[in-house]
Amino acid sequence: MTHAVATTHTPGEHRMLVLAGLLATFMQAVNISIPNAALLRLQGGLSMSDDQVGWVFTSYIAASAVVMPLTHWLAARLGRKTIYLASLGIFILGLVLDVLARTPLQFVGARIVQGAASGTLAPLSMSILLSELPALRHGRIGLTWAVTGTLGILSGPALGGLLSEAFGWHAIFYASMPLAAFLVLVVALFLREQRPAVQAPFDFFGWAALSISLTGVQMLLDRGQRLEWFASTEVCIESAAAALGMWVYLVHIFTRKQHFLDRALFGDRNFTLGAASYFVFGFVLLPTLALTSPMLEEILGYPGDTAGLLTIPRGVGLLGCLLATWRVPAWLDNRAVLFVGAAFVVVGTGRMVGYSPLMDPWAVGVAGFLQGAGLGVLMPAITRATFSTLPPTLRAHGTVLFNLARLYGSTLGVAVVQLYFFINTQGMHNALVEHLRPYGAFAHVSNGTHGAALAALNEGVTGQAAMVAVVGQFKLLFVAMLAATPLIFFFRRPRAA
Repeated sequence: MTHAVATTHTPGEHRMLVLAGLLATFMQAVNISIPNAALLRLQGGLSMSDDQVGWVFTSYIAASAVVMPLTHWLAARLGRKTIYLASLGIFILGLVLDVLARTPLQFVGARIVQGAASGTLAPLSMSILLSELPALRHGRIGLTWAVTGTLGILSGPALGGLLSEAFGWHAIFYASMPLAAFLVLVVALFLREQRPAVQAPFDFFGWAALSISLTGVQMLLDRGQRLEWFASTEVCIESAAAALGMWVYLVHIFTRKQHFLDRALFGDRNFTLGAASYFVFGFVLLPTLALTSPMLEEILGYPGDTAGLLTIPRGVGLLGCLLATWRVPAWLDNRAVLFVGAAFVVVGTGRMVGYSPLMDPWAVGVAGFLQGAGLGVLMPAITRATFSTLPPTLRAHGTVLFNLARLYGSTLGVAVVQLYFFINTQGMHNALVEHLRPYGAFAHVSNGTHGAALAALNEGVTGQAAMVAVVGQFKLLFVAMLAATPLIFFFRRPRAA
């Protein structure tokens, strides 16, 4: 049996460790979305096709979601400091591999390495913050940690756009290297090793079954369109893995008393509804970012730095409302707060359904601000509602599942939106081409229906089809949010202590 080592630090060491925990949270979050405004340059530099763009996001998030449940077992087994330093080292390796990548598959592999490292960085950073601060400040540091992570995701496109426009796409990964090196130095010098006195067992079988199932679903959505679905042996294998893994996992949790996601969690109505709502939260937030920057750059012709800057109003709205919502008095019914947040998101996403090639850039900023404000209200309100009725003995398991719900919502949301985007673009392109005739608007090129004239015509048709398809994806996100809103009315108010 190993015993915990006392963690006493000088005030200077304490401040450096708190700073390191917040910076690590920001770094792993910003790297989710920082390639967003540099996608055109990434595609050009790596010869990446349009249907592979979604892998830039899904590979990172899916790897993070698979590794995250292992974090506390690894820290207990090998030591918190050891795992933290190893995670930072692997993250730096991922950054180097990103820069060295020459093909799409090499780049996706590098993103998987980054994502796997980020899966342990976020929860270990929170663990360090909690251990460094007294219990009375845990609520405030929890808010600060959440704000820092959200700020990272939302500021990623703006930072990526500015860096790639000025220095090329490699700069978006070079920028994280000095920060990661600083974190390694701080952790190596100041963090004391810590292990629990008793090491809890980990349910590897259940974790493996669930991970295989969700990875199979992810691969099916990412690769199905390219491989013509069930005409491909690979897609059939991925489908079988998804179905078999989920069946094995369900049998496992109903026939075994202890597993890494306790089924007793689902006996609490507020937690079940909160996890479902957080899944929708992830499904809407990241896919919206993944759609907006490519729409502005590829379809509307905005430069990368401008496309990135137009995502800032969403972050301003989210952070402002997130901070305000944490100050809502306890006597106010939380369901009212949830409804206000959902209404903002529905209105903001509804405005995105009205996007057109002729719109003013401010339309993007206003819609993003409204959606961000709503998500800023929902994030703390959902957290408060989810854990308000959950017994303290289940909160550790609940926190894991709650965060996994958002991660899986994000990665599946990006995959689904990407899939339907290409299906709708092809369908709309065919529909528009059917109506082209050698007269009317087409008359001015009727004598040059070959070469450059046909290429220009096809480019115009493809752009119109892509814009219609993008609006269709915003409509999908709008419907998803609208369908999830009634869940608010089923939350229970916590009983007074």
